[in-house]
This record gives sequence, structure tokens and C-alpha cells, in this order.
Amino acid sequence: MTEKTKIENLVNEFIEGTGIFIVAIKVSASGKITVLADTMKGITIDECADIHRHIEKNLDREAEDFELQVSSPGLDMPFTVLQQYYRNEGMEAEVTDTDGAKFRGIIRNVTGGGFELESEVRSKGKLKEKKEISFNFDQVKKTKLILNIK
Repeated sequence: MTEKTKIENLVNEFIEGTGIFIVAIKVSASGKITVLADTMKGITIDECADIHRHIEKNLDREAEDFELQVSSPGLDMPFTVLQQYYRNEGMEAEVTDTDGAKFRGIIRNVTGGGFELESEVRSKGKLKEKKEISFNFDQVKKTKLILNIK
């Protein structure tokens, strides 16, 4: 079985200085390798193919059988790395805190320690008021983009 650290090292070696960042790397017991990567502008198919080729040429199929998939994380996946917050600043998201409470709003003011969520709350009947809710990353269980398809 291919070791996850070996794959991480290969990917990091390839992406250094490219603006590409790793979102997740998974290696299953059956030999399926999944690499999720992105950029601040969105990763292209060509960039995924280049990562795939780099990994493929540095692994020996004679020594180990594997299946390799390299892609973007997908819009419906929860955030797993800080760069995803920076990439999606200004976008609408749903945040679930560690107590299970859900909040919906626009991601703002991302820093290394947390972010703010600009949310509309009802006050005095039906009037909506904008409110900034601050989150430290250790308070967040899950953050997902909200897809507004019109």
C-alpha cells in the first residue's frame, strides 16, 4: 500500500511556488489515492492532470497497485483548510459551530485565527438587520458554501 506521507511529499514537491494548495489527500487500504487540490482562482483540469502525471511517474506500478484521482474539492464539500476560507471570502456559507448551532451569511475578514460571518437577523418583527458574528476556527465544526442557483 502506498503511504499517505509519500503522496503528500510528491504533491508538495510539485506544487511548490505554483499557487496550488492541498485540500485533502486520502489513501485507502485498497490502494485508491485521492488528491483534492485548489488555487485561489479555482484549479483547472490541466493543473489536476499535471499533478496526476507527477505522482504517476514517481510511483512504481510494479511494486504496488493503485488507483489515482486528482480533482478539486467540489462546491458541496465542507472546508478543511484555511486557504478555502480566503478563497471564498465574500461568498455565502453555512457555518455549524461546535455546539451544533447553524449560522448563514457572507464570509468576511478572514485571518489565520478565524473569520466573521455577515448575517441578517430579524429584529423587532420582520425587519432584517445585518450583524457580524465572529468565529475562531476552534469554534467551527463545519463550513460549507451555499449554492444559490437561479
